[in-house]
Amino acid sequence: MSTAVIRLLPDTLANQIAAGEVVERPASVVKELVENALDAGASRVDVELEEGGVRLIRVRDDGGGIAADELALAVQRHATSKIATLDDLEAVATLGFRGEALPSIASVSRFRIASKRADSAHGHALEVEGGKVGTPIPAAQGQGTTVEVRDLFFNVPARRKFLRTERTELGHIEEWLRQLALVRPDVELRLSHNGKQLKRYRGGDVAEFARARVLETLGEEFSRHAIAIEHEAAGLRISGWIAQPAYNRAGTDQQYFYVNGRAVRDRSVAHAVKLAYADVLYHGRHPAYVLFLDIDPRRVDVNVHPAKHEVRFRDGRLVHDFVYRTLKDALAQTRAGVEAEGEISPQATMTPNPFAAAQPSAQAAPAYDWHRPQPGLRLGVAEAPAAYAALYRGSQSASHGELPSAAEMPRDDAEMPPLGFAVAQLHGIYILAETAEGLVVVDMHAAHERINYERLKAAFDGEGLRLQPLLVPQTLAVSLREAELVEQESQALQQLGFEISRSGELSVLLRAVPALLANGNAEALVRDVLSDFIEHGHSLRVAEARDRLLSTMACHGSVRAHRRLTLPEMNALLRDMEATERSAQCNHGRPTWARFTLAEIDRWFLRGR
Repeated sequence: MSTAVIRLLPDTLANQIAAGEVVERPASVVKELVENALDAGASRVDVELEEGGVRLIRVRDDGGGIAADELALAVQRHATSKIATLDDLEAVATLGFRGEALPSIASVSRFRIASKRADSAHGHALEVEGGKVGTPIPAAQGQGTTVEVRDLFFNVPARRKFLRTERTELGHIEEWLRQLALVRPDVELRLSHNGKQLKRYRGGDVAEFARARVLETLGEEFSRHAIAIEHEAAGLRISGWIAQPAYNRAGTDQQYFYVNGRAVRDRSVAHAVKLAYADVLYHGRHPAYVLFLDIDPRRVDVNVHPAKHEVRFRDGRLVHDFVYRTLKDALAQTRAGVEAEGEISPQATMTPNPFAAAQPSAQAAPAYDWHRPQPGLRLGVAEAPAAYAALYRGSQSASHGELPSAAEMPRDDAEMPPLGFAVAQLHGIYILAETAEGLVVVDMHAAHERINYERLKAAFDGEGLRLQPLLVPQTLAVSLREAELVEQESQALQQLGFEISRSGELSVLLRAVPALLANGNAEALVRDVLSDFIEHGHSLRVAEARDRLLSTMACHGSVRAHRRLTLPEMNALLRDMEATERSAQCNHGRPTWARFTLAEIDRWFLRGR
């Protein structure tokens, strides 16, 4: 058996191996070059492509530029202007920082870089082919830098054959630029392909262009359903937009998350968003959002992924909880009859802060004091005829205690509640209500289900989790890591409703479980909770299981389809919807109501107004 000899790799081969980490496809090249341009202070970046970027990638910027005597150094490995000390590495504030992008790209292409600083009389250019560096020469160049990458992977045919079609590679570049456009509205971005301009994102003042970028990149439908988010706590700040549950996607194509301006994918944050939407999103559907997280650079490590797609938080549990609580509180305000605050439109008035609508709080429901329950419906709010009369017909009519007819309902828009007043019931399933804008249709079972569900949750949250001791303590076989976790997190597990202790090296003893879930599979629930602690550092499994049970209870306790309701009962339901959190969707994520404006109804009948 022969012994392999250890030897140093030639620089060319080492650079090509490094390129495997940095350069996956043309979109990777565009990403690295544009990020360098932004770090150089560019206010405009032009990207020109040929054949999906395989034939040519040219990135031109108006940034600070590179001095002539530094051009050769720029294409050497580990040479960078962005990191000088260990402290700089621990608090990275730039998009690019490794000092490997240019040499890696140059090692697998025919590469040319030209640059000029503002204080230079003219520019200089440097060519590199297959890793062989030339000599800087004078060249015509405006202020800034132009990088040309030709014949990508011309010297690595094994890599080139893994590239996709021209259209596919172009699509990856377009998506990455769309992702960048959302976070840098201050920079003008232009994209052309085979001599034809494909996209131009105008840039300028952030307050003016941030919302326009969202409208341009994600479309009018997202913008109409957008809820503005801004919240700050514990040294964290999150801003941006989330879509109302009514606007959801089959996939995750409209999920954009940024940390200190860097687009990343983070499992913990994705999990937090999923949990926040759990109560309001239809099964199998995905939320849409654009979220910007600002955090002290020292509390996040951006140097954990070769392509910088992922980061590691020093306190991942805090970030998870912060994102979850912020989004959950915002979604709680998606009440029926209330439009999303922060809705984006081309004519929207821009504020100095593009995310100024901090907590997307709905307007408070009118302070109607109608509390007479309707028999059998168990609603907490109902219109008392006398109160109706006192409010809308004056004290003289009030003395008769008469309930106004639909024709006598107030016509003043200022007096009309968000969901209006019921005028009829359709097939015993839907409530038809007249509003100031037109017509509202309500699915009465879905709406009542949400109302009951929120009341049950509030009741159990008020009481807290009660423990149910097991008649016979249960011994569970677990892994070593799970057994150690039970010891370390005993207090947290107690707060979740479990009395559990370690009874051996690979076993634990379960003595009590949450009372509400006592009839379920206790062993499976404990294992799921421990699994969550291992993966996320905490668990919401008990709350999820509790909510599933309460949801079932709410469903069975809600008014059923084909039950005839009186007008007071229907109006009571509408008032409760206006006052109940998340009432725009039922427990399963289905919408509870729909609005039709007079203009829409007029179009049905070709009426001109």
